[in-house]
Amino acid sequence: MKKTLSIAVAGLLAIGLAPAAHAVSTAQVSARDVYAGYAQLSAQETEGRDYRRVQRVPRGARVAHIAIHGGAIEAPTSQLADQAAGRRHAYYSFEGIKASGNSALHITATHFDEPKALAVVTGVDYTISWHAAAGTGATTYVGGRDTALIKKVKAELRAAGFPVAASVPTEIGGTSTRNIANRNRRGMGVQLEISRGQRERFFDGGKLARAWVEDPANRTKAFYRYVAAVNRALG
Repeated sequence: MKKTLSIAVAGLLAIGLAPAAHAVSTAQVSARDVYAGYAQLSAQETEGRDYRRVQRVPRGARVAHIAIHGGAIEAPTSQLADQAAGRRHAYYSFEGIKASGNSALHITATHFDEPKALAVVTGVDYTISWHAAAGTGATTYVGGRDTALIKKVKAELRAAGFPVAASVPTEIGGTSTRNIANRNRRGMGVQLEISRGQRERFFDGGKLARAWVEDPANRTKAFYRYVAAVNRALG
């Protein structure tokens, strides 16, 4: 386990140093994951101490905003998904709450099989999966299989003044049918990979520490404008 964890951490550090032009998810590649799936993770980690699962499913919800790498795994994806879901859409977040070492809780989207998350996603027609990407420049990589919705999301983000990448690197493309974003009733979803440079603009002082992003008082106007743009694409 120690050897596996060392490889994972080394891989994450290398990704963190990648230039913005070649940004990838902060821990996207499954080979770098410590756990192959939720069963392995839950056998080694303690719910309520190391991680928590949060969900909210309004009756009749057709859209789910999910953050499978929430909490301190990929900040502030939980807060973005929660705000976007509001009271109208379904919300799910798998959150790392360790004092340190939360990257070990990352399970790549194509292997993410946590039962509550699957129940939420398979019960809706549309999915927006919120992720964090590396890169100091402000940009968003919009991937997934729902090409029509991807086009709308890109247009709304750009109209709101947020840079959107013209292309998405294969490793964060989100096009696999096994990706949880694409496991809704229509078999297609949207995966948002938001660069660190963009995420820092969502909070005063550009701080992304867990305690800081969990306090709504630290959010900038950009945080709310971004979420609103994504929801406009959903209609």
